[in-house]
Amino acid sequence: MSGRIKEEDVAHVRERSPIDEVIADYVQLKSAGGGQKKGLCPFHDEKSPSFHVTPSKGFFHCFGCQASGDVIAFLMKIDHLSFTETIERLADRMGYQLRYEQGNFTPAPAGNRSRLIAANALAAKFYQEQLNTSPLAAHARELMTKRGFDKGACETFGVGYAPDEWDGLTKFLREQGFTIDELETAGLSKMGQRGPIDKFRNRLTWPIRDISGDVVGFGARKLASDEEDQGPKYLNTSETPIYKKSQVLYGLDMAKKEIAKKRQVVIVEGYTDVMAAQLAGITTAVATCGTAFGADHIRIIRRLLMDDDAFRGEVIFTFDGDAAGQKAAMRAFTEDQKFVTQTFVAVEPNGLDPCDLRQQKGDLALRDLIAKRVPLFEFAIRTELALHKLDSAEGRVNALNATAPLVAQIRDKSLRPEYTRLLAGWLGVEVETVSSAVAQGVKRQPQQSAPVVNGEEEAPQVQWRPNPQEPRLILEREVLKARLQMPSLISNWREIESGAFTHPAYIQLAQIIAAVDEQSSIEIEQISDENMRALFTELNVEPIRADGEVTGHYVESIVARLREVGISRAIAELKSSLQRLNPVENEQEYNQAFASLVALETTRRGLHDLALRSI
Repeated sequence: MSGRIKEEDVAHVRERSPIDEVIADYVQLKSAGGGQKKGLCPFHDEKSPSFHVTPSKGFFHCFGCQASGDVIAFLMKIDHLSFTETIERLADRMGYQLRYEQGNFTPAPAGNRSRLIAANALAAKFYQEQLNTSPLAAHARELMTKRGFDKGACETFGVGYAPDEWDGLTKFLREQGFTIDELETAGLSKMGQRGPIDKFRNRLTWPIRDISGDVVGFGARKLASDEEDQGPKYLNTSETPIYKKSQVLYGLDMAKKEIAKKRQVVIVEGYTDVMAAQLAGITTAVATCGTAFGADHIRIIRRLLMDDDAFRGEVIFTFDGDAAGQKAAMRAFTEDQKFVTQTFVAVEPNGLDPCDLRQQKGDLALRDLIAKRVPLFEFAIRTELALHKLDSAEGRVNALNATAPLVAQIRDKSLRPEYTRLLAGWLGVEVETVSSAVAQGVKRQPQQSAPVVNGEEEAPQVQWRPNPQEPRLILEREVLKARLQMPSLISNWREIESGAFTHPAYIQLAQIIAAVDEQSSIEIEQISDENMRALFTELNVEPIRADGEVTGHYVESIVARLREVGISRAIAELKSSLQRLNPVENEQEYNQAFASLVALETTRRGLHDLALRSI
């Protein structure tokens, strides 16, 4: 990168980057009618979609958390990019060559996202070439072959080999113009006793990509024996400005479209498990990157599984059959409460992970494992029951005491009675006994400390912002939306009385509109106040409440109605003033006020008739 991007190039990139297509890389969008699209907000947790996109205007707005803006603002916010980095990414996306104000090359700062992405992309190619061509990578290729992956599979998933050298990658990237600071910041190099050395050496590597497909880090498996390499078996890139392991799912860039299409996601534990599942036909498989499946992962998955304002998909966890896998499944039970989807567990009885299962028994066996999934609630309860001797009275009592709280933790009240009956059958005791134990467990559940709406934390409200559902303000809101979205249909904006708008935010926006030419469109760059920019975007995105097509007659009617309401308020105030005036002592003032009242009444009646005729 060199210098400042030319303004005309910025405008070109903004105008030719369809906002719905860019956002679709992060959010599953559905038609909302009237040219609108909607989905689950990527910036806060929600169950019902309040995130709206208006492609014709180039804006997005969330009616839950108030995030809003254009395509540039979206990418800056979701990927934590600078303005310049965002323009460069959008330009790369459309294959457009940017021009800069200055001609001299100046290296970007070490933390610059585009530079870190470029370094990781080159590192991925370097590792792949090493695996394919280096004689020293023979043992790496042999291991992948033994695991059931040929050269084609390795190329599909970008598998590579970090050579058994101190600074092979570091030297290569330095020759490409990257600084030591950049390579350290990217997590590709680190300082050794005699200078910078490679972070990964003598390891198989997997490029970890974000949801948009950019390489942001690597997972690496050691190939040497424990005596030769005392490091961990699997080593991931340390957290960097572009890599946050709690916010990345390996394979999601490949699986996201299938996840949205099939409304299913399969969570596996390792990189080779993702490869095995994908190659076996389970095209919705993803994995966490060296961390437990957590709240950030849940938010990503929920956005992809939205369908027709509801979550109709399946989340299927696969765990190793060993104790660690059982523990992971039980931990998922507590996180599952945040899902609205149906959540299942698939554990191979002999303890085989998906990669081993495919290798030993073939693709069909792996597909069968997923097909035979069981509900997570059932798995959690049965896992606990397995720890007790159910053939004795004492064992059954202990098992009841351990499992009743699990049923009580199920937040979906409609499911509790069914699992109460199932638990009674598994234990061989009366349903009433289990119901009583579950009821006691429910009473002991901690109360929610944060405001909750429909099972989720309510998004914080911004005080300056008008409530979109406030009945007395709806008319003001509709007129503002019509002026912003269809300026050609309102030719008399300056005729609207100053008292027509009552909320401070609407008054301020109306004044901004009045400052431009009649019927002219307003660009967001013309608005300096951040609150007004947010409201401007919100009203541009929100559908107009018309029954059917928005016509000139409809817009004329709501403008007339707004003016009529405003004039009615002025009439009421004038009548109140007249009542306080003595017509004898204040004859001239009284007569002027009375004349104004008559004129206002005449105008009001005309507006009332116009509003009715225009409907």
